[in-house]
Amino acid sequence: MVADALDRGNPFYEGAERELFLALRDGRPVGRVAAIHNRRHNDFHEERAGFFGFFETLDDPEVASALLDAATEWLSERGAVLIRGPVSPSTNHECGLLVEGHGSAPVFMTPWNPPCYAELLEGAGLRKVKDLLGFWFPLEEGFDLPERYRRAADRIKERTNVRFRVLDRRDFPAEVERAWTVYNEAWERNWGFVPMTRAEFDHMGAMLKHLLLEEFAYFAEVDGEPAAFALGLPDYNATLRRIPGGRLLPFGLPMLLRDRTRLRHGRLLLLGVRERFRNRSVYFILMDEFLRRARAYGATGAEASWILEDNEAVVSFFREAGLQPTRRWRIYERPIDGASG
Repeated sequence: MVADALDRGNPFYEGAERELFLALRDGRPVGRVAAIHNRRHNDFHEERAGFFGFFETLDDPEVASALLDAATEWLSERGAVLIRGPVSPSTNHECGLLVEGHGSAPVFMTPWNPPCYAELLEGAGLRKVKDLLGFWFPLEEGFDLPERYRRAADRIKERTNVRFRVLDRRDFPAEVERAWTVYNEAWERNWGFVPMTRAEFDHMGAMLKHLLLEEFAYFAEVDGEPAAFALGLPDYNATLRRIPGGRLLPFGLPMLLRDRTRLRHGRLLLLGVRERFRNRSVYFILMDEFLRRARAYGATGAEASWILEDNEAVVSFFREAGLQPTRRWRIYERPIDGASG
């Protein structure tokens, strides 16, 4: 997936450009970074931000600073007045630096990095701009929503026309379009969000199509109109760790597809509600439905990630249900010296 996210043929790069930098010491690679000029982000948010992502380095301040300086110079030449990251390559993909939660293995499509990276970025003058949270559902310990939540969900479902239905693979292009509509509307007001083009969303849908479990790709509809969309995936990292070299071909992909229905840990990637259907009660219904499906499937645990730290509606819901963040990713930024505002 990293190769795809860096491939200039990815539809993301129809509205962005990137440059890749490799740090060498005595002819040996010791670090890497991508500088990303996301024109769609800057147009949507009316700012002049530059981004860095795909950041890897030795535990060496000199290497980290050299990588960030190279990315900063390239972005400055394109008019950026600040550098922000890590995003790889945007907030619609993997983003954030793991600063809490190193004690357990990362779940599918979430970043992991050594703890020293935070010190290296902060030593290079970057400061926190936003934290992203992950919450773990300990289903193996019998976790469920509080009884009052489940009763509220049942009452709300009885007096509304909410119906759940799984994504129909036989009508996949039309279903992707419905999910795309919900996605862009549901996250439009979130910090750092940039609406995905139809080409971007189609591309991502094609990548995930064969990894989906029907039970965990579903719509909530009101009077037949899509009001919300949820997407959960098995934690394929458990399989990827067993694939020699991490290569999907020729043997890796068959292993993933074989394990698709065997894995019992997962990740809730998306749970988006269109604005006109959004209120506190909707989260009772959606989370109750997800947990019902997870228990029926035999899931033993799942991570909901990522969630903005200031998304009060969702974060407070999880905390009131007895959950605390188990992972925290941080996005940093620093001004570009000499850049004109």
